[in-house]
Amino acid sequence: MGQLGLGRQFGRLAPRLDGAFRADGVFAHDRLRFVDFVDDVEDLLEDVAWQEQGDKKAADGFEEFMLRHYSG
Repeated sequence: MGQLGLGRQFGRLAPRLDGAFRADGVFAHDRLRFVDFVDDVEDLLEDVAWQEQGDKKAADGFEEFMLRHYSG
């Protein structure tokens, strides 16, 4: 994250991702609903887009894309 210039955001991102994935990298659906996780990530991306570009709309469509892509 630091190499991508996202070090400031990583401090807030890490606690929100903690527990979302098991040690083997598989999403822990028994701990967190995927739709809630995607919504949280979109909120974080909007914050990053606002801080970096001054425009939250840069993250628009993330949630819809993820849910459509992973719903089969």
